[in-house]
Amino acid sequence: MNKIAVYCGSSAGASDVYGEGARALGRELARRGITLVYGGANIGLMGDVANAVLEAGGRVIGVLPDFLKNREIAHPALSELIIVHSMHERKAKMAELADGFIVLPGGAGTLDEFFEIFTWLQLGLHHKPCGLLNINRYYDPLAALLDHMAKERFMQEKYRSAVLIDEDPKELLNRFLTYEPPGVKTYDVKERT
Repeated sequence: MNKIAVYCGSSAGASDVYGEGARALGRELARRGITLVYGGANIGLMGDVANAVLEAGGRVIGVLPDFLKNREIAHPALSELIIVHSMHERKAKMAELADGFIVLPGGAGTLDEFFEIFTWLQLGLHHKPCGLLNINRYYDPLAALLDHMAKERFMQEKYRSAVLIDEDPKELLNRFLTYEPPGVKTYDVKERT
């Protein structure tokens, strides 16, 4: 695994624990020689994870839409900054570059990125691991919702199991190494009378 895309908030969150978790992931990526692919900004958890990788001597590729260069404050010291024209291009480029995906705490944009890449996994558009770094148990409600989706049969259990969740960046990355893709989505078509 050479490159991991990390999706996360452009905000720092309500507690310092979120930044600490982002930095721990960044240091672990650098220690393992894994390149960080992320949104290219120098603010919030995005800046925390990127700075930690860079400070530990690792490589960071940012992908930033041109209209966000000033709003999200483009990181000035990345190994590589790729400027794209839209959010769609940003997500597609990050997906193309990455060998796996880790989601840190964030808001609606972070969840949009997670659900798009997770949907692509279900559709067989990629076979890469998707993980939630559950800092401060932030993703417990989302894990419960995913469980509920599977229980109510709006998601196949093999896809629920494909979402790797851990509070420890080292353990989450270890689980990426043994990840087995769930296969392409099948449909349960029942005749209706």
